[in-house]
Amino acid sequence: MKKKSTLVPAILLMILSGLFLPRVVMAQDASQARIIRDSKEAKASFLKADPSMKNLIKSSAGYVIFPNVGKGAAGLGGAAGKGAVYHKGMPVGTAQMTQVTVGAQAGGQAYREIIFFENKEALDRFMKNKIEFSGQASAIAAKAGASSDANYRNSVVVFSQEKTGLMLEASLGGQKFAYRELK
Repeated sequence: MKKKSTLVPAILLMILSGLFLPRVVMAQDASQARIIRDSKEAKASFLKADPSMKNLIKSSAGYVIFPNVGKGAAGLGGAAGKGAVYHKGMPVGTAQMTQVTVGAQAGGQAYREIIFFENKEALDRFMKNKIEFSGQASAIAAKAGASSDANYRNSVVVFSQEKTGLMLEASLGGQKFAYRELK
């Protein structure tokens, strides 16, 4: 009798998993598709602000575009965003960026970020979740001609483009990334 009582919940769990798992997978696919679509729009915005960025896109080993990064702070700050990772111009995965900062800071901001990888080794380090930016890393504001003078630092160069908000800050912190291959 005891075997029967544990078998029924196990069967119900399998049935429910079979019903909901496809929805979870479809939601993940839809989320990836949205991130890639938003990244293409952000790429167009970066190119409109700085047409010479096209050279970086062609010459880099790869890049990641975070189309929607939200940032907020009141002494302690944080930011987060999801983006698409490209290799040879094709999307190969998604990434999540998280940032924590501490210092004199207040406000909120939304921005885009694009990170270029100078060589395959730097792209591979990113895809193996082995790249973090410390307080020394800074992004170059995307504006006309900015990318033509950009220099890679540790095989990476970062550009950002403000979307909206106001942020006053003098802080230290770092960014951490998590890469996931496309399904």
